[in-house]
Amino acid sequence: MTAPLGVVVAVRGDGEAAVVAEIDAHPGLAVVRRCADLAEAVAVARAGLGSVVVLSEQPHLDADAVAAIRAAGAGLVGVADGAAPRLEALGIPPARGSLADAVLAAVARPAPDFAPPPERGGGAVIAVWGTGGAPGRTTVAVNLAAEAALAGHRTVLVDLDTAGASVATALGLADEAPGIAAVARAAARGEDAASLLERHLLDVASRLRVVTGLTRAARWPEVTAPGLERLWPALRAAAEVVVLDLAAPAEAAVGHGAGPRRDGATLAGLAEADVVVAVGGAEPHQLVRLVHALLDLEGPPPVVAVNRIRASVAGTRPEDAIAAALGRHAGVTEVWPLPWDLRACDAAARDGRTLAEAAPRSPLRRAIASMADVVIAAARAARDAPATVTD
Repeated sequence: MTAPLGVVVAVRGDGEAAVVAEIDAHPGLAVVRRCADLAEAVAVARAGLGSVVVLSEQPHLDADAVAAIRAAGAGLVGVADGAAPRLEALGIPPARGSLADAVLAAVARPAPDFAPPPERGGGAVIAVWGTGGAPGRTTVAVNLAAEAALAGHRTVLVDLDTAGASVATALGLADEAPGIAAVARAAARGEDAASLLERHLLDVASRLRVVTGLTRAARWPEVTAPGLERLWPALRAAAEVVVLDLAAPAEAAVGHGAGPRRDGATLAGLAEADVVVAVGGAEPHQLVRLVHALLDLEGPPPVVAVNRIRASVAGTRPEDAIAAALGRHAGVTEVWPLPWDLRACDAAARDGRTLAEAAPRSPLRRAIASMADVVIAAARAARDAPATVTD
């Protein structure tokens, strides 16, 4: 005799008793656990105690919980009195008609991915990434975004540095704004990502808007890959150019381990980007870090920018020496040299302004503006390139 199929129930409210009764009335089904909350349901699924989890809408139901249940090999069925847009957005098919039939169907076929926004948008995504040790990633990201806006592109700058967000400080914005945490968290719950962005984008200049970063680095688990996956299409729809300020790799910039990762936002941003700008410092120890980071980075070759170049740390012809070193040790064929320009950077930092505003004629501003033209063109070309088909 075949054992009945185990069902985990995590239904809130008065409807739970009816759900349990209907499942137990079917000869091929049996309720193995009635869970007090979603966390218990996830734990039970991970323990392999049920083949299907029956859920209702609840406050902590999000894409992370759905992904955890799916990863455990359990099917998903939703229950609701009426329309269930959040369940459907998260890829949990609501039972229409017989609940028992819906449970059996969930075992026979995998649940679909949670629904993306209707339009991906045409914006190009540029990720500014690089080594640890403060080589100037945020300085490059902020001013690259500012130059894109000055060139006439509708631009969104997103602070995705989950280790030390600083875009708000660099631009003189209030750092208590909800920013990326609120947007990613709500997107992971299945809320409309485009509406979320419109509520949280801050206008800082003509054609330049910002999503601020985490107010505390300890909040990094709120910015998860499922939330970001739903956010990318909305960002591309909100702007012609999207610039991501990413943290240096906390672990390695390759691979995905099980469970949340502190560098998960960095990995997600690198994977989504049409072009990656890898920023390193000109000091010898920073160049060593940059070489290691470039060798670990997967995907197309990045645009390499070396910041704070000066003869005092790299010799009389620092640009040539650095380009030769990176070519020899990391296979880099082209380097964008960003000169040491302490006075301009200090003026911008003091007033919370971009280089174009604080020091428009500075050598660093001119170098970033030149690089921005090339990077934006490359990002648009990569965005429009046909997808590579692999076996």
